[in-house]
Amino acid sequence: MNRRHFLALSAAALATPARAQTTWRGRAFGADCALTLAGDVRRAEAALASLPALIEAIEADFSLHRPSALTSLNATGRLADPSPAFRALTDLADAVHHLTDGAFDPSVQPLWQAAAEGRPTAAPIGWHRVRRDGGIALEPGMALTFNGIAQGFGADTVRAHLAAHGFDHALIDMGEMAALGGPFRLGLSDPAHGQLATRTLTGTAIATSSPMATLAGGQPHILHPQGLPPLWSTVSVEATSATLADALSTALVFLPADRIARLRHPGLIRVTLIDPDGNLTTT
Repeated sequence: MNRRHFLALSAAALATPARAQTTWRGRAFGADCALTLAGDVRRAEAALASLPALIEAIEADFSLHRPSALTSLNATGRLADPSPAFRALTDLADAVHHLTDGAFDPSVQPLWQAAAEGRPTAAPIGWHRVRRDGGIALEPGMALTFNGIAQGFGADTVRAHLAAHGFDHALIDMGEMAALGGPFRLGLSDPAHGQLATRTLTGTAIATSSPMATLAGGQPHILHPQGLPPLWSTVSVEATSATLADALSTALVFLPADRIARLRHPGLIRVTLIDPDGNLTTT
């Protein structure tokens, strides 16, 4: 499962009077995307007609590739009136931050930028420094990234959009996967060791992180706020929502197996760990 590169979506409405394929192409999260709906033509056209506005709303909140509420927050240090989606995502980010002993931390954006540019940074790091009393405020020099959670949020949003238009069988892939109905059988792969297992989604979601698959300035593309190295070659999380799976798969690359086994969250289904030698453990 290739992470954070594209949106590819296929869906089928069951028991529809006419069946045809209707396709839309565009961009989401700085990458090309495509959507193909198979089923009732009028229903598909209605879902596709409103999809660009849906994606635009997500981009307008969380994108780092274009002007957005997030880039405004990073530039000015203040977001006075966050959208409901922005508030919801920061609430979940806060919950996962505490659930993972601080390993999930959106304030690592200055570390990532410095690593990509091959330089040090003295920017303040730490989710505890973010003030969320009404609006959202950052200390001078801070910046946030939601790249470890926003793609999952996008997959969940598209899944809900399709369900609202009467579709009940869909697999949404925004780097993180959300299933509407199913079953959908997926391969679980590690960059160094290839496919090691399969997983089946039925109305659930999965997100997979391989921190060494992409490097930023020679460092893993997933960074711990205190600079700790990843412990796992790949972590895959199955959950009821792609948003939760995305955030947890990002953070759990830094936690040991015994700590992961003690995680408790009502939306968490299963965690699969692959160590650097290709050994697989499921908790």
